[in-house]
Amino acid sequence: MSQDIAFLERLLDAAGPSGFEVRAARVWREEAERFAADVRVDVNGNSFASVNPAGSPRVMLAGHIDEIGLQITHIGEDGFLYVAEIGGWDPQVLVGQRVKILTSRGGVSGVIGKKAIHLIEHEDRAKASKTKSLWVDIGAPKREDVAKLGVRVGDPMVIDQNMVRLGGDRIASRAIDDRIGAFIVLEALRLLSVDPPVAAATAVATVQEEIGYSGGGARTSAYALEPDVAIVVDVTFSTDVPDIEKKELGEHKLGGGPVLSRGSASHDGVYEMLASVAEAEGIPYSVQAAPKATRTDADGIYLTRRGVPTGVVSVPNRYMHSPNEVVSLADVENTARLIAAFVRALGPGSDFTPR
Repeated sequence: MSQDIAFLERLLDAAGPSGFEVRAARVWREEAERFAADVRVDVNGNSFASVNPAGSPRVMLAGHIDEIGLQITHIGEDGFLYVAEIGGWDPQVLVGQRVKILTSRGGVSGVIGKKAIHLIEHEDRAKASKTKSLWVDIGAPKREDVAKLGVRVGDPMVIDQNMVRLGGDRIASRAIDDRIGAFIVLEALRLLSVDPPVAAATAVATVQEEIGYSGGGARTSAYALEPDVAIVVDVTFSTDVPDIEKKELGEHKLGGGPVLSRGSASHDGVYEMLASVAEAEGIPYSVQAAPKATRTDADGIYLTRRGVPTGVVSVPNRYMHSPNEVVSLADVENTARLIAAFVRALGPGSDFTPR
């Protein structure tokens, strides 16, 4: 990697569930201020950083900074907390996890509880857990004791698990989706800052993608920026693990390079240019069909104002929406390189209108 991985680790470890991204966003902006111009945050929490802001065309590089989490819906008289999902969880992976509750006073530790297997009727043991049947134990015997810790209904929480290095160039983190995208767009901007392009490049750490469904913060930030072209960076399913149907999802592996989307919100002209740049730069890549929707920020950006030609570049990710998502650092670096090279290839005459 061309930068200290310590920043990546700080960004992944910072808590930032959808709607409560402020802690992670601060880490992102602090790093951006080291080399970028016009570093700022909008009223929704989207963070911006630019290189050559007066250039042309205007390019938006978007990666959402929010992660999935949980939110307190009720505090019982016995001190147990009940929660709802922020984003899409498989409740099976929540059982027994440690969590960090994000209160106005700071973090409060807890564990997710469930009836012990010994006490579950035999015929019920094979049934999947549901989030509504789980609870969070913070060691408080009564509701009043919960209040003394500063924990309130509506407080969010995340899995209390930091980034770890695995074998080779692989890392695991609860927040890969899509903190890694926010990292990559800023890393691409860092590469561009060394030798500024003709284009005006703005990296955006967008908010609320996991709950926005139609773009979340990406829609409002694109409206404000009025980009001529946009690149969205997200993660996609790495299909190099057991029980994955490649006929449906395609073939995407860790270390295989970025994944380029084709179809729906992903503009074909932008796709073709991304593929051409990847080949010119010697960057390996694979292609993913998106016949109906990309299920990324692109779905909100491409219909903004009069329309924005948008490309989607993804990083293969194992175990998505779990406490331990896994990616390859080589893929992360190659994705940043591809985006920087794409921006450098743009000029005032760049036109993605299909003719």
